[in-house]
This record gives sequence, C-alpha cells and structure tokens, in this order.
Amino acid sequence: MLKIDFTQEDIDQLHYERYHHPHPLVQKKMEVLYLKSQGVKHQDICKLCKISKTTLTGYIKQYQSGGVAELKKLTYKGQPSELNQYRDSLTEYFEKHPATSVAEASDAIEKLTGIKRSPTQVREFMRRAGLRYLKVGYVPGKSVEPEKINEVETYRQEKLEPLLEEAMSGEKAVFFGDAAHFVHRPYLGFLWCFTRTFIGSPSGRKRLNVLGAVNAVTKEIITITNETYINAESICQLLFKLANLGIKIPIVIILDNAKYQKCKLVQDYAEQLGIQLCYLPSYSPQLNLIERFWKFIRNECLYSKYYANFTDFQAAISHCIATANTDKKEKLDSLLTLNFQTFKKVRVLAI
Repeated sequence: MLKIDFTQEDIDQLHYERYHHPHPLVQKKMEVLYLKSQGVKHQDICKLCKISKTTLTGYIKQYQSGGVAELKKLTYKGQPSELNQYRDSLTEYFEKHPATSVAEASDAIEKLTGIKRSPTQVREFMRRAGLRYLKVGYVPGKSVEPEKINEVETYRQEKLEPLLEEAMSGEKAVFFGDAAHFVHRPYLGFLWCFTRTFIGSPSGRKRLNVLGAVNAVTKEIITITNETYINAESICQLLFKLANLGIKIPIVIILDNAKYQKCKLVQDYAEQLGIQLCYLPSYSPQLNLIERFWKFIRNECLYSKYYANFTDFQAAISHCIATANTDKKEKLDSLLTLNFQTFKKVRVLAI
C-alpha cells in the first residue's frame, strides 16, 4: 500500500474541496485522498468512489508529486468530436429547423453527416454549438405581421410611454386593466423531485373570474370577482372602485378591445366619474402590464398545487392577490417593470 503522511492543513483542504470545488472530477479526487487520509483501505475507497485500483494509484501519485494543488489540474483533454467538422452546416440546419428533442436532433445529425452518436454526446455537441433548450413562447398570430408590429410600436412610443412618463412624474394615475378566469382544475408545472408527482383532478369545472386593475407605479391591485362572467357592469364596478380610492390626480385605465369594455355604458360611466379610458391596439397583450400579474398569480399559487375544493381554490387566489404587493413586493416590482416586449427582432416559426 502506498503510504502518505498527510498534514492537518492538507486534510482540512481535502475535506473542503471535496464539496466545494466547481469541477466534479476534482471533487472525486479530493474525496479519494480524504478517505485515504482517514485510513480507509484501498479496496473500500475503490468501492465507495466507484473507481479502479489503477485510477486510485494515479490519484495518489498525483498528490505525492504536488499535493492538493496538483489534484486540481485537469490534464485529460479527450478526443475531438468528429461532429466538429460539420459544426457550421449543422448550426445552419438547426437555426432553420429547431429540434424538439435530443432524439430528433440525433436523427437529423445522422442523416446529414452519417455519424451516429449517443443522446449524451449529441446534447453536449449542441451545447458547444450554442444551442439551448428553451420553451417556445406564444404570440397572437397577427401580432407578428409587419404592419401590426409597426402599429403597436407607434402606439407604444406615441401614446403609452408619454402616459407612463406622466404617471412616474405624479401627474396622472395610470392603471392597466383586464380579466382573468381561473378554472378549478390541475395546473401542471415543474418540480424538483425524486419521482414524478401527480396531482388530483377535482370534479367539476367551477371558475373564479377576477377583473383587475394594477397601478403602473405603485403596483396596487384593485379587483372585482364573481363566479359567473365578466361584463360591462363588472367594468363599471371596477371604475367605481378606482374613483373612490381618494386619488387627487386624473385617473387613466388602459384596457384591451373587448366589446364589453368599449360599450356606451362603460364610456358614459367613465366620463361621469372623470376616468380616462385608453384602449390598446388589437393583438398587443404584451403591452398590458396586468397580463404579467395574472401569470405571477398562476405561478405562485396554482402551478403544481392541489386544492380539494373550490372554496380552498378561491381562497388561495384571493389571498395571493391581496398580499402580492406586500409579501412578494420585491418579486412583483421586478416583474412589473415598465419595459414592454417588442416582436421586431424575435424569431417566429413560419405559420
């Protein structure tokens, strides 16, 4: 057996680095030498660390030649991938034809190059080429048409941004309004778990309708809720709430083009209350700040959560809305910034 006299300083460093070094191979080396310093037999070290006797001997000799610093060196460089010579053509292909899975990418690579590689090798090659596994985003179909993009950008620059500047300077109180419809059903999300988790599906499909308005500056949330449907009368109730907040400056509420929000009843009542109605261009949900708030509510209290009955479901949503601007203020402020997405430079699949 190879004998080594370990200093206490080296033992302490081995103990630390086996958990904290950023490279897993170096962590394994530190673990092996730490076990060696504790008098563990070679055959037991090999079994515990799942390495061969030859590898163990190599690690020990590396430590003998330069101590802990030598163990941190990574001299293995491996063989260059045969796929590297096709990198440019494969990158061009995947730019035009994104793969939905590693298996699909592997099949495409084999057809284009004649080289078959394991899923792990293909995944590593694609990462080296700069590809990332990203969730596909959603936009309304007409919102990516050039004329629609120009219309939305003109609205944002000439109408929305000046309004928000007035809000930031305290000249006006600007709210973004819209309704969300929360159906009592499973909202499936992602979990870090040891085995796949399943959520029970409640019987029935009762829903909670929430008509809300979020203050662009303070992030205060004003809501009207019911279990039937949202209509013009609901909008009038929301306008009444806004008018009775005690705000001393003009109030503006930004809405989409739903018919019940543009009808004569709503417009006459808003005029009576002294509230300015401002309507977004069609197919521009990205300009409505409250859309992000509804997504926040779903993430916080619905995704991967189970509510046995509608009462608990409704209470969870109501509590999340009521406490969002206090308990989750930092996260909400970060989410509800006054920066709005434009689709001028995004990649959209052909439709």
